[in-house]
This record gives sequence, C-alpha cells and structure tokens, in this order.
Amino acid sequence: MDKDQANEQTQGTGRRALLGAAVLGAGGAVLGLPGAARAAEPRAAAHGGSGVKSLPKPTIIGHRGSSGYRPEHTFGSYNLALDLGADVVEAGDLVPTRDGHLVCRHEPEIGGTTDVASHPEFAGRRTTKVLDGVPTTGWFTEDFTLAELKTLRAVERIPANRPHNTLYNGRWEIPTFEEVLKWQDEQTRRRGRQVWIYPETKHPTYFRKLGLGLEERVAKLLRKYGKDGRNSPVILQSFEPSSIQKLNQLVDNPLVVLLSTADSRPYDFVEAGDPRTVADLITPKGLREMAGYAQGIGPTLDLVIPKNADGTLAEPTTLVADAHKVGLILHPYTMRNENPFLPAEYRKGTAPDAYGDVFGAFRTYFATGIDGVFTDNADTGVLARADFLAG
Repeated sequence: MDKDQANEQTQGTGRRALLGAAVLGAGGAVLGLPGAARAAEPRAAAHGGSGVKSLPKPTIIGHRGSSGYRPEHTFGSYNLALDLGADVVEAGDLVPTRDGHLVCRHEPEIGGTTDVASHPEFAGRRTTKVLDGVPTTGWFTEDFTLAELKTLRAVERIPANRPHNTLYNGRWEIPTFEEVLKWQDEQTRRRGRQVWIYPETKHPTYFRKLGLGLEERVAKLLRKYGKDGRNSPVILQSFEPSSIQKLNQLVDNPLVVLLSTADSRPYDFVEAGDPRTVADLITPKGLREMAGYAQGIGPTLDLVIPKNADGTLAEPTTLVADAHKVGLILHPYTMRNENPFLPAEYRKGTAPDAYGDVFGAFRTYFATGIDGVFTDNADTGVLARADFLAG
C-alpha cells in the first residue's frame, strides 16, 4: 500500500548516531524553546552539507514535488517545490522501464498520471496485472522502453480535488532518476544551497521477480554521481523493509522505512510468509529492529495521531517518543490542503477541492514532536512551521 492509498482509506551504527544527533538537535524546534527559530534557518551550501542533521526541523518535504499545484513527478512540480521553500523534494517514486532505466512515476501503472490513453500506438499495451496481490488494469512502465515513455506527457492524477492542476496537463515529460540527479546538482548551483531529494523504491519485490531489481540500479546511479555516502543529500525510502535492508548493504545514504496502516503487511512480508503487520513494526521491539538497518521511519499520520470513528483526531500514540528512544527520525505523510484529506474538525465545508484549516492541522501534528512531514503544499508547510516555532 502506498502513501495515497493509506491516506485515502484512513484519510549501520555510524549513520544511526548521525541521525540520532539530528533527533536530539531537533528538540528545541519541536518544543518551540528559545533558539528553535534558528534551528530552522541553516541550509548547507556545500555538497552534502553536514548530512541530515543540517536540515531544518521540522523538515518540510515536497511530496512528489509540489503536487498540490502541478502534476506530480515532473520538473515543473519539483522546481516549484523549491521555489515554495521545501527543504527536501521527493523526486521521485522510482519504477523501471523495459530496458532497465529508472523513471519517476507514482506507480508503474501510468494510465492515471500520463496521456498514454490518447496514444493509439500504445492501445495494445493496456493489460491487467497482479500488482502486490491486487489486479490492476492499465499501462505499465515495464512494458515500455524509455524512448517510448519519453513520448508521453504527465497529467493531473486527482483532477476532482485539483481541477486547477489540469491547466498544466501535457506540459512536462516523465523524468528519469538520472535526470533528477543532474537536476539536483544544477539547482544546488543555481540556488546557492544544497538541494535534497527523497526517492522511493516502488514495489521492489514485484520488480525483482520480473528481473528488474531496483536497489542495484539506484545504487549504481548514486555511485556514478558521488551521492552514496552517509552525508549525501539523498534520503532513500521504501514500504518494503527488505528493500531498505538491501540498500543498507549497497550504499551509506540515510534510509527510511515507510509504514502504512497498522493492520497492513509490507508486501515483502506477504511474499516471505512473515505474518507481522505494521502494528508489530511500531512496537519497541520492531522499532529497535528497524533501527539496525534504517535511520528513520515514514509512518502515516494516523499512526502518529489515530482518528475517531467520526474522522476527528484521537489522542496521539507513543510512536514519536518510542522511535526517538531508539534513534529513529519520523517523517510522516501526507499533509494536503484540501478538505477530504484533513481530519474532520479541520475541514471547511464539503467541497472536494476547497481548502480547510490546514494550519491548525499542521500545528497539531507538529506538536507531537515529529521531525518533518511530507506535504503536497510546501509553502503552506513552511508558513505552518514558522507559526509553530514562533509560538
């Protein structure tokens, strides 16, 4: 299960020490103590800076760029996220092409995020596959060469919530991960500060069974561009713990395990016959285990503050404190401005494309002590952080 599905249904020791220092260093910012505002200011200009601890706290992560305003996983979305103040850009969700290139798409099925359906030459590629146990119909990146994918253009994925984004349909092509790494360096030079990215390996078990393993391809590109070190400005994430464990053997980058709903099972667990659920992973024992190969977790917001039956927020869990106790940072997902994605008490009206009281929601989540958050609206997140630190 990916970030959207979770939201829409429920609305190495050295590196651990490094991230542990980041967690401790965030204390003032989290509590709003004197000096907290200064904690949000430093931005390392040198390549790689001083690692994750150089990021402001709470860290504002542009979810697929600035997907609240532009079609996701496009350079238009990535650039705007930086313009709006994102500390890190989630560029991108990595899926392979038939000829082994990594491209940035939310899912391997691209019928909802590109104009592929309007290309008659690809009509015969439409098919049904079983993706992580779920029959899925559409067009899949692994059935296209990179050259073929480059003839497509990105479109808005959720037009009912973001009709204004459809203005930009067809403007941008699908970026490759290699292009993203080059873009990162270019933007770092142009903006005079280190640009950070936060790519995700998507459905790694599925692709490994197809002979298109993701981790080795990611590691090869990171090594090629000198971005495979513990202080490199590239944080890697995955919903499958085994993918993070593989990456831990291949690179020294900061690594984050993504966590879906409490009753869900990572798909690599399903394939391996491991009966544990996410609820097992967020126990003190599970967190200690993850801290052995990762530096952070990316839980759904509902794992931080569950919702009541009416959609309002309940009491926070102990996840933040428990994770910090074993040196893990927390970057939950996903804050969005539109009503349907907010807790019930922060909605304004019922229009699916109207904004609710997102600043109030940000304030509540920041108060739990999270180290950062994924958001589709980086500018909103930056303002909310400034309010929180000033308060």
